[in-house]
Amino acid sequence: MRVIIAHDPANVAQTCAELISEQLQLKPCSVLGLATGSTPIALYKQLVSRYQAGNMSFLGVKSFNLDEYVGLSGTHPQSYRYFMQQHLFDHVDIRAKQTEVPLGQVEPSKECIRYEKAIVQAGGIDLQILGLGANGHIGFNEPSSSLVSKTRVKTLTPATMAANARFFDKNEYQPELALTMGIGTIMRARQVVLLATGTHKAKAVQAMIEGPVSAQDPASILQFHERATVVLDADSAGLLKQYEYYQWVEEVRKRTNLNEFVLGQSAS
Repeated sequence: MRVIIAHDPANVAQTCAELISEQLQLKPCSVLGLATGSTPIALYKQLVSRYQAGNMSFLGVKSFNLDEYVGLSGTHPQSYRYFMQQHLFDHVDIRAKQTEVPLGQVEPSKECIRYEKAIVQAGGIDLQILGLGANGHIGFNEPSSSLVSKTRVKTLTPATMAANARFFDKNEYQPELALTMGIGTIMRARQVVLLATGTHKAKAVQAMIEGPVSAQDPASILQFHERATVVLDADSAGLLKQYEYYQWVEEVRKRTNLNEFVLGQSAS
């Protein structure tokens, strides 16, 4: 697992945008796995800015989002389809038919099967973006989720619902169920990039990187991924026992041109 500790949330977004840019330079027709939530918003702003400056194109990209609320249409302001349109899709040159978000108003079990098959038919995900829940969830894979699970319906924990309640009006219906890529689905991505910011994520970050691998901490499975990169700000990295070592690794990486070596190996 590669751990990058950036100065602040803006640098986290910039670093993640650069990793996506490198992927699209190597493979313009990449399949991207995308995430929602407050943390990726700054990343999507970076991507839009790069596109508007003529430095990126998404014309050949196909995307799959991690999850969607059961029962919400794609036009609902709190749906993840709506989120992606507002923050990314409507502002870059990605083709609408190439963007996949689980359908929240389709019979859930059938939609999960369809979605999983669509990922396989697309050739799998080249680079998967992830956020990190305070309880260690990735996607909506809550603690106790199977570490080999496929796309399925998950019941959200009260903690997750409380964390997301701020996005819903006081008397507005908030779904208790979500469709989500499974942990096994996420682990099949060729590259995973997880971003986390803020002191409220520090315990989850430490458990993910330095704790035991456990279904009680779903993100910890990334320790077993062949090419996982975690991008953190100083606050979210604050509890890491090997904080200074992770910084040292990145310094050595830059001095030895290891980035170029890794990219070259990826392209071969």
